[in-house]
This record gives sequence, C-alpha cells and structure tokens, in this order.
Amino acid sequence: MKSITIHQPWATLIALGEKQYETRSWQINYRGPLAIHAGKKVDREACEWEPIKSTLAKHGYTTDNLPTGAVVAIANLSECWFVGLDYERSLMPYLFNFVDGSTKRRRVSLKEDKFGDYTDGRFAWQMSDVQRLPEPIPAKGQQGLWNWDGQP
Repeated sequence: MKSITIHQPWATLIALGEKQYETRSWQINYRGPLAIHAGKKVDREACEWEPIKSTLAKHGYTTDNLPTGAVVAIANLSECWFVGLDYERSLMPYLFNFVDGSTKRRRVSLKEDKFGDYTDGRFAWQMSDVQRLPEPIPAKGQQGLWNWDGQP
C-alpha cells in the first residue's frame, strides 16, 4: 500500500478526521488508499498553537502522548488541489483543480488553514474515508511516497 510519512501533530489530526488536506510542495497523480505514517518528529511548538492544541486535547492527546514511528490511519487520497489566492474575492487561500478544461475552486476553511501550509503555489492532497487504526502499527517511515507492506 502507498504510504506517506507526516510529522506530528499533523498525522494524528488526519487520523482523527480533523484535518482533511495534507499540504506539500509537490503534486501527486496517485489516487487511492494511503497509509498515514506518523514520523518520529513531533513539532512541539505547533502542538501549542490554536486550534491544534484544543483539537488534540478534545481527543485526549498532548505533545507527550502522540504516537510516533507508526502507521496511525488509512485514508483514501481522493484529489490533489493547487493552492492559490483568489484576488477577486480575498487574499485567503483557495484550492483550484483544473479538470476537463474547467476550473473547480474551493475555499480553505479557517480551521483547515491552521492545519497546513497553504502558501500560494503549493498542493493540497485531499484525504477522504479516513479510518483511524485501533492501535498504531510500528513502521519505519521514508521521505516521499513509499510502499508499506502492512506488517509491524
């Protein structure tokens, strides 16, 4: 199964269904099942930012009990959006998708904006049908998209 390693707290936010998009500097053509792997790095500073801190607390998590070095969820990578600004409406980030000669546009919610890097020119990978694993499965992560065999 295709997998992506994501630093904490963002991997857990996806697993909890609180974060719908993973923002990256690169576009991806792959669509389908994707294992969400929590890397060993925890961004302790980010864990103190709102609304990240209160969202984690709502689910019983703190900086000190986030799972690391493990697959925490399986999601469906359903779309890859281009991040841009809609200068006609506001300077807030929008997601754009160019399909069949037409442009789909979606506004980034204020909450979601705090859960990713929506800088103009980046990409937002849309996660749907997220299934949090009952217990994290230890696994060694990698950079980029990698294959996970589903074994501890």
